[in-house]
Amino acid sequence: MSDRRPIGVFDSGIGGLTVLSALCCHLPEERFVYLGDTARLPYGTKSGETVTRYALRAAQFLAGEEIKMLVIACNTASAAALPALERELPVPVIGVVEPGARAAVARSSGAIGLIGTESTVASGAYQRAIQVVGGTSIVRARACPLFVPLAEEGWFDHPVTQAVASIYLGEFCGTVDTLILGCTHYPLLKSAIARAVGGGIVLVDSAVAVAEEVAARLRTDGTAGEGGGGRVRLLVTDAPARIARIAALILGDDTPPLQLVDLPL
Repeated sequence: MSDRRPIGVFDSGIGGLTVLSALCCHLPEERFVYLGDTARLPYGTKSGETVTRYALRAAQFLAGEEIKMLVIACNTASAAALPALERELPVPVIGVVEPGARAAVARSSGAIGLIGTESTVASGAYQRAIQVVGGTSIVRARACPLFVPLAEEGWFDHPVTQAVASIYLGEFCGTVDTLILGCTHYPLLKSAIARAVGGGIVLVDSAVAVAEEVAARLRTDGTAGEGGGGRVRLLVTDAPARIARIAALILGDDTPPLQLVDLPL
């Protein structure tokens, strides 16, 4: 029997739209409700306790939308809040760290690098996941805090973005064969990142791996929304006009209108 309840997806801003795009491509018959907590952006400079509190508020809001699954399309929230969200919600919760780690291990000969927010890198979540999945370790990791505001500004391939990427990423050249884009905003800057690290380094983001895991879980649980047309709702907690412009660059012409919602502090 088809389960027409939506899948909830949330991020601190627009970065999670990269995951939503992959989900829509892999699961065109599913319904999605996306929440970008733009009023509290960025999560990546905040403490784990604060991120967990924000993530719980977002998850509780989406639970009120009668979702059948929650996708944490935010590396910082996945690293800090996944256990708390799994305890809190009565539906499956899927983060982005473990799928990203598996994708990196599958593509690497062992020299894996990581870039992410300050919180994600400091949490050690990817380091632990890589060790569990592949029995190997991350050889180099760096926080790139300016990448999120550049992405939120829509400067995906801007000269300023290229200059910042070159400053951040020069140390990875010749030292890794695979680089994890450990923030869902970073794939939006992939062209600038690729030029900064040069050829021969595989860039890994978790969007496709997450979509595949969601599809597999829906099949296992018997909750796939088969036989119906897909639909997407976009919710944000601040600046819907600015976010709408950037969302259209990511999702294309079929981007639905954005709805402003309020979350309790």
